Amino acid sequence: MQLSNRPDDLPSTAGIRAYAEELEKRFWRLQEEGPKLQERARSLQVTEKSGDGLIAATVGARGELLRLDIDPRIYRRPDARALADDITETIKKAGAKARDEVVELFATLVPREQVAAQMSGDTNTLIEMMHKQFRGEG
Repeated sequence: MQLSNRPDDLPSTAGIRAYAEELEKRFWRLQEEGPKLQERARSLQVTEKSGDGLIAATVGARGELLRLDIDPRIYRRPDARALADDITETIKKAGAKARDEVVELFATLVPREQVAAQMSGDTNTLIEMMHKQFRGEG
């Protein structure tokens, strides 16, 4: 009986080669198509309205507030806390929609889950996904 020094969870040489080939293909596609997609992402703007339609928030691709419009009719109900909550919620909805659009934009080149993890700064998920791909699981 011959013992192996290779842990069971490591991929075979063929698996590593397949993963490297996939990375190479993705790299070339990113190099070719990436700049166009990046420009589209940079210019992306999303506008969402509050439930009553009196607040409109426009955000960029990263969810940064670019414009806030408040209908003057908002002053008919003088509740500062409700107004602040409505503004916050509208901006959050616009930011989430912007992130979703960026994920979809890059999904042709990079798996959606990886783009979403990258955008949220979730390095643990990114490393786990890469580890699974390396082992041929994903």
